[in-house]
Amino acid sequence: MNRPTGTPVPADPPVGEHRPPFPPSSRMLVTALAITQTIGYGTLYYAFAVILVPIAADLHTSATAVTGAFTASVLASAVLAVPIGRRLDRHGGRALMTCGSLLGTVLLVLWSHVEQVWQLYAVQLGIGVASAASLYEAAFAVIIAWHQPRQRSSALLALTVVAGFASTIFLPLTGWLTDQHGWRTALLVLAGIHAVTGPLHATVVRRPPSAGPHTVTRHRDAGTRAVRAALADRGFWLLTAGFTAHTTATSAYTLLLVAALTTWGHPPAFAATIAGLLGLLSVAGRLITTGLQRRYRTTTITAGVFALQAAAALLLPAVGATTGGAVLAVVGFGLGFGVATIAKPVILAERYDTRRYATLAGILVAPMALAKAGAPLAAAALHAATSSYTPVLAIVAACCAVAAIAIAVCSRPTAQP
Repeated sequence: MNRPTGTPVPADPPVGEHRPPFPPSSRMLVTALAITQTIGYGTLYYAFAVILVPIAADLHTSATAVTGAFTASVLASAVLAVPIGRRLDRHGGRALMTCGSLLGTVLLVLWSHVEQVWQLYAVQLGIGVASAASLYEAAFAVIIAWHQPRQRSSALLALTVVAGFASTIFLPLTGWLTDQHGWRTALLVLAGIHAVTGPLHATVVRRPPSAGPHTVTRHRDAGTRAVRAALADRGFWLLTAGFTAHTTATSAYTLLLVAALTTWGHPPAFAATIAGLLGLLSVAGRLITTGLQRRYRTTTITAGVFALQAAAALLLPAVGATTGGAVLAVVGFGLGFGVATIAKPVILAERYDTRRYATLAGILVAPMALAKAGAPLAAAALHAATSSYTPVLAIVAACCAVAAIAIAVCSRPTAQP
């Protein structure tokens, strides 16, 4: 490993270098995490949208009040991003991810028994904690620590491609369970499925072979210096601004897409089908991005994809009333829908000392989570004020453009000896 210096230490090899195959232990780790992330996102995140209306009716409250509980969950994850990142750097992911998974299972059971709105909020706050401890950011930290630089992109791709189908699997599953048995029983079934994630994390997640306790202690001070150096780097804050702007855009776009398409005259079934393409397109975008990384810098690819999304968002109001135009614009935006997920850990690992990856990722993710929680509310307020989706999509395009510029300005630092 490169010795720590006063500047960010890149970890990855030159673009285009051959990537060796994963060792068996690595393949088992990636496979297990792909399973746990798919289940975790499907049960703790995507299921909420399906059972939102039934919960509101059963608790005799509004959909807005129920949605507020989901926002509280996202905010809880944002608050915990930095402390959880520090713990991952110091102690690894096994205990944290196992406890987070077990907590998530218990909370899904408790969720099925809520009778009052305050109980729903309490459960969702807990799910925010469980998600922060067991979902993508924790899994990415484990992947980065376990893999050599030349293997990281492929490992992250394998993980996120599989987990990218969480919505494709769990949205219809949750809908069917709710229709057949009610939302409370649906949550109990989902809790049973989620119960497998805790044992998987406990048995498969380990500290990487090169990071024994003595190594961790010896590099703690060096890691602290690496964090300070990264925070003093203008590029880190450009990355933070870029990915936060992009999260703002995608969160607002997800909220308004179906409503905008139906307002422009499309049948609800068509609008829902088009919106459902976003999950599949996000997988395609990740595959394309990882393939291009062999020839181009990740920052260059990411900036280009974000620029494409800006153009697609501007195009949608102009052509969205036609079937072909709506499909074209949504495909253009959807190809970049999941790129940030895989680009962020790769860029951080390329630019900075990976011994403090989780801490830096937590600092970067916190404002992203706040944007994820606030953007839908802001988009809804802007639409209410203007009675049009065009200004909202113009803001979405502007955010994507800001993200593209910020990421493009970031250049990979020169490797240190």
